[in-house]
Amino acid sequence: MTTKPPGVGTPGKGRTVRLSRYLPFLDWLLHYHSQDLAGDLMAGAIVAIMLVPQGMAYALLAGLPAQVGLYASILPLTLYALLGTSRALAVGPVAMVSLLVATGVGQLAQPNTPEYLVLALALALLVGVIQTMMGLVRLGFLVNFLSHAVISGFTSAAALVIGVSQLKHLLGIRIPLTESFFELLSAIAQQLPATNLVTLGIGLGSITILFYFNRRLGRLLRRRGGVAPSLIVPITRSGPLLIVLVSTLLVWGLGLAEIADVKIVGEIPAGLPPVTLPAFNWTLWRQLMPTALVISFVGFMESIAVAKSLASKRRQKIDANQELIGLGVANLGAAFTGGYPVTGGFSRSVVNFTAGANTGLASIITALLIAVTIIFLTPLFYFLPQAALASIIIVAVSSLVDVATLKHMWRYDKSDAASLLVTFVAVLATGIETGIVVGIVTALVLYLWRTSRPHIAVVGRVGDSEHFRNVLRHQVTTYPHVMAIRVDESLYFANAKYLEDYILGAVADHPDVSRLVIICSAINFIDASALETLESLIDELKDSGVTLYLAEVKGPVMDQLRKVGFVRKLGEDRIFLSTHQAMRALSGQ
Repeated sequence: MTTKPPGVGTPGKGRTVRLSRYLPFLDWLLHYHSQDLAGDLMAGAIVAIMLVPQGMAYALLAGLPAQVGLYASILPLTLYALLGTSRALAVGPVAMVSLLVATGVGQLAQPNTPEYLVLALALALLVGVIQTMMGLVRLGFLVNFLSHAVISGFTSAAALVIGVSQLKHLLGIRIPLTESFFELLSAIAQQLPATNLVTLGIGLGSITILFYFNRRLGRLLRRRGGVAPSLIVPITRSGPLLIVLVSTLLVWGLGLAEIADVKIVGEIPAGLPPVTLPAFNWTLWRQLMPTALVISFVGFMESIAVAKSLASKRRQKIDANQELIGLGVANLGAAFTGGYPVTGGFSRSVVNFTAGANTGLASIITALLIAVTIIFLTPLFYFLPQAALASIIIVAVSSLVDVATLKHMWRYDKSDAASLLVTFVAVLATGIETGIVVGIVTALVLYLWRTSRPHIAVVGRVGDSEHFRNVLRHQVTTYPHVMAIRVDESLYFANAKYLEDYILGAVADHPDVSRLVIICSAINFIDASALETLESLIDELKDSGVTLYLAEVKGPVMDQLRKVGFVRKLGEDRIFLSTHQAMRALSGQ
């Protein structure tokens, strides 16, 4: 019995498969299973419960009116659900991107002004264009330049900056706008005597309840029983909504806005997001471009990390370039509907997955529920205290300070730990955008330094086997006139001189050696500088009475060496397929 490849003999199916690569929603929409609906409905509702207060809180963190966070949670979610490849990623406003918006746009305009909103819309447009173009030309690999150490250091420092920036709302004080973390700390310390104790009480009470819901309530419900397991996630994730309801009723019922000067959100316009036209101004775009680039990369990194993690649990695939397109189009949607830059949120996505999201329909349901909220329920948020929203942000970012990764890296690789610490300090000392650039440069410099001194080992035969190992680590047999060295790194301009010095030094230390074999099993690439070094080594070793040989050269490397005539210069008979073959031929044993 023979089988046909997918799509063979079924032209319509083949076209659908090809289209689903560019329109991923076709994959789940055309094959939607009725049993998936309950999970999508549940997940959509739970994420909406989380996203309404979070959206407003993150908008305030970004320096924008609360409704802008809700606007950014409707069309962007729907567009990503149609074009993204993750079925569980919950897109919308997030703390990290909100801070980047506040940092970048805050340099050009005062928060909560019409000019500020114009800049935020233009920034969303730029991020959308950058991410979409990166996806179309398949540049998703560029995010590989953001190492885990840099991301961890950046995230931890940014979380600290976010948390401290919310203390003004928690304490009910006024502080001048500043980009410096240390100036912010100083300003808060100076204003501590002016703390509004009622506001502080609301904030601390909210934080206590949120931590209880996040860390203890779930374990308590599982231990005591009596609550259906399917209800535990909705209950534990309803903390932000409870905070919003209780604090709003408290401020309204006791008149705390008037008698205790508790800052409130105020009037939130009802109705669907307006259609907006971002500014098409080259001067403006040039000013916003650095921030747009950072948001594009950082936002994508945050999204792709959680998307891949969740997809692996269900053996689903994530297309990084299509993810860029999905996120880019989502940001374009935000730009034209009064929003600001969005990306996939870690905590919301995990909740979406845990609550049973099976397809992108869950995100569409979330968007519809938020649309209903902004049409009919915004008057209920009038007396919502800003301290409650600040507490939601503080609790959300508290888990982002990653001390465990630093400890692990310090034990395993201190150069990675160093790049983490440099990024962390740079973000705090110089700001978000400059800090992450410093981190990337530091990681690249440390990589160049590490690879500029590659591990090189003199090897010998293990017993009577065909295996060769480091003479410093194993009991091996060596030969007086033949030396075999293994280079454990690709050869390029930064380490070519080191290799030359090592080989010439080794030959000088062993005057009996007349044949030297370079084992190339770990060499994946040889650049032009390293090639020139190898060519000069042939002559230098010859002058010293030593003949150079190669062994275990990989196919792609050999192809390049043949192309430039190196093999002809060295001699075909001086390149061996294996180290065993080389040593048997050269040692006579």
